[in-house]
Amino acid sequence: MDSGSIAWILTSTALVLMMTLPGLALFYAGMVRRSNVLSTMMQSLGAAAVVTVLWALIGYSLAFSDGGPVQSFVGGFDRIGLAGLTPETESGGLPENLFFMFQMTFAIITVAIIAGAVVERIRFSAFLIFAGIWLVLVYAPICHWVWGGGFLADAGVHDFAGGAVVHINAGVAGLILAKFVGPRKGYPQSMSPPDNLVLTVVGAGLLWVGWFGFNGGSALAADGVAAHAFVTTQIAAASAVLVWMGIEWITRGQASVLGAASGAIAGLVAITPAAGLVPSWSAFIIGAGGAAAAYWGVTGLKRWGKWDDSLDAFGLHGVGGLVGAVLTGVFAADNGLITGNILQVWTQTWGALAAALYSGVMTFVIVFALSKVMKLRVTEEEETQGLDTSLHGESVN
Repeated sequence: MDSGSIAWILTSTALVLMMTLPGLALFYAGMVRRSNVLSTMMQSLGAAAVVTVLWALIGYSLAFSDGGPVQSFVGGFDRIGLAGLTPETESGGLPENLFFMFQMTFAIITVAIIAGAVVERIRFSAFLIFAGIWLVLVYAPICHWVWGGGFLADAGVHDFAGGAVVHINAGVAGLILAKFVGPRKGYPQSMSPPDNLVLTVVGAGLLWVGWFGFNGGSALAADGVAAHAFVTTQIAAASAVLVWMGIEWITRGQASVLGAASGAIAGLVAITPAAGLVPSWSAFIIGAGGAAAAYWGVTGLKRWGKWDDSLDAFGLHGVGGLVGAVLTGVFAADNGLITGNILQVWTQTWGALAAALYSGVMTFVIVFALSKVMKLRVTEEEETQGLDTSLHGESVN
């Protein structure tokens, strides 16, 4: 095992955890009403705690151990409770303890992204229970399909750092959860503007920096592929910011701070499945395409669907992730459309849709079952008062 690669993945693991705490927590908290800032941040903190415990107990084993007769769909129980992990065991050319930790940070941010679809109205206890069940029944199997030797990996689906595993998966789950819980009181006529976009921009900046660990670390080595992922990540994010601002200038006459931050996230989402696999020049196109598609996802598509995806988990991550997955098939340097393999576009498309379908169906099953045994949504009085006070007894004022 190479000590330089170990040092880099240790760093990447910390960077990806930073994407959730405090990155995503701040990004989301700045966009809600002041009376819901703490409760929104609490969802990211709660996701980190629940996912860590369950990933160690069962999630990692289901995602990455040998599944025997059902290996194509889900892993087995060899690593239940981290059984067999020692400082000497190895996975992916790394100490397995480090590989476990790196993959855990991906699971944490995936669950935390979902919360953005239902902020300001879901019960914190309900979200924690949903998060735990969803990690085991949805995230772990899809992770196994792509990265654990499952059927999408066998079919040749490319997902360098989590286009399907993280972004499409979380975006679709967020949409289903938002539809089931229902819109916020007064949506869309009487929605308050974001409380503090300074927090959102700081959060977006931390996400952008953390994404170098997210994409660069997915090379699982300190090598040229990791450096290449750095280049494509930066180009895609910057291109997406410019495209989003350009669209706003054309349609609204002004470029907004929120729009620029959203554009950066859209570009980063779109390049995720492709980062180490495509030529540098294609990152301009992937970032721009992801921004244009995500802009439509959070405006036209959202109005058409009449769903209250509060912080656009589906528009940014679901739509942006799908575009990125398909464009990976176009620009993959080894076997994409640009090298004459048109079938890779089809492989990427059906792979992304398979993940979306499974995530959507299973998320609906989970929230439907939970709704029969507990209340998912706060009362109207609690929503009016704000979740900071009504659920946590605290306030930023």
